[in-house]
Amino acid sequence: MSHMTSDEFRRHGHELVDWIATYWSDLGARRVTPDAPPGAVAAKLPPAPPATGDGFEGLISDLDTIVTPGLAHWQHPDFFAYFPANTSGPSVLADLVCAGLGVQGMLWATSPAGTEVETVMLDWLAELLDLPPRFRSTGAGGGVIQDSASSATLVAVLAALHRASGGRWREHGIDQPYMVYASTQGHSSIEKAARIAGLGDARVRLVDVSPTTLAMDPAALRAAIEADRAAGAVPAIVVATVGTTSTTAVDPLPEIGELCAAQGIWLHVDAAYAGAAAVCPELRWAFAGLDRADSFCFDPHKWLLTGFDCDAFWVADRAELIQALSVLPDYLRNAATESGAVIDYRDWHVPLGRRFRALKLWFVLRWYGAEGLRAHIRAGVAMAQEFAAWVAADDRFELVAPHPFSLVCFRLRASDDDNAALMVRLNDSGALYLTHTRVAGRFVLRLAIGAPQTTPDHVRAAWSRIQAAAGERGPESPTARDVEQRAGDV
Repeated sequence: MSHMTSDEFRRHGHELVDWIATYWSDLGARRVTPDAPPGAVAAKLPPAPPATGDGFEGLISDLDTIVTPGLAHWQHPDFFAYFPANTSGPSVLADLVCAGLGVQGMLWATSPAGTEVETVMLDWLAELLDLPPRFRSTGAGGGVIQDSASSATLVAVLAALHRASGGRWREHGIDQPYMVYASTQGHSSIEKAARIAGLGDARVRLVDVSPTTLAMDPAALRAAIEADRAAGAVPAIVVATVGTTSTTAVDPLPEIGELCAAQGIWLHVDAAYAGAAAVCPELRWAFAGLDRADSFCFDPHKWLLTGFDCDAFWVADRAELIQALSVLPDYLRNAATESGAVIDYRDWHVPLGRRFRALKLWFVLRWYGAEGLRAHIRAGVAMAQEFAAWVAADDRFELVAPHPFSLVCFRLRASDDDNAALMVRLNDSGALYLTHTRVAGRFVLRLAIGAPQTTPDHVRAAWSRIQAAAGERGPESPTARDVEQRAGDV
């Protein structure tokens, strides 16, 4: 079969947009998660690729019969697992434009519009979130789109190593015991970043948290830093979190920032999920003290209606980041780069190549505007607070952590095995999807609100199902350990 013509692309493109629109409109009638066993999807696929192209009609059919029945539907209104992974019409259309343009934005010279739209979009976002002026491109800082908060953390660690070593790291690698600090509730990507950077797990200090707020204890952080310095180690970076994965705890940035600034330690603030909340002025209390941070990130692809992948990452001093990561072989040299008047985003992250992801932000910000995005965040927070009130009013259940955003952590006043069995019964029904964590060693259910189609009626129906399922128990209910071995901790 020959290349797809423009007319064929136009016809099939309309078909595919129609298919996506129908998928969205019918989502509420589907199971949230598939009920097929492992291997069921692969078994429906031919063992070898076709010898000749078989056209587009078969692809549409296969989407219906093979792909969608095997999906966990992240945009489903009853998807309450993990954190939201929003997308929206404007974001999807922007991805189509990105794919159609097919530009490679590694250098300003290879895609001037790609670079400059991204710079402005990150400045727009900084204004929307009321970030400190030091993160704007008009000063010494600036923003860039990473693929995920995990990559943002890795890049922050590398920049911190460059600072802590006085630049020696570039040539000599890890020649001193550099240390990374995060709370016991910090994301697993912090440990992974330390491994990738060549530090290893032994160089990561997990700092105790407050038993009530689950936020990092500044006194414990100070003690860990002092102990490491006394032992000859070099504290390099503290990763503080606004909205931890397990419970959305908020680390005390003012105290942590003051400590890091006094000791010259890089402070990276990971707000992967909760950063979107800063579009609402009434939720910006969680970001007080951010003016002391050296870098900050959040994921518009979680709660800001922008499809995966899109992590917004800012630094206060872009020169430090570029010095740490820049490599310029002769084949990438060009007049614009040599002039120093442009940004080459290849120096801001690990990959050389990069897609035009800023189009997604541009489309989303222009479609919704600040007020539309605030309405989306506020709706999620309001539904979560109402759900939390229902939990608190039912003496069979208890809330186990503060719930300032749109995640509620709760459990039955019963054993871990009873709570695990409750979650399995709910998820096996296909009517909703929850995930779990552990708080103070106890098995806890998490209900995260944020899917664009979720309404108060969906949350109320979920609570009714939870209440009804709490009174059931099957003859062979799984234990908490069974559930964790099957799914892994959050």
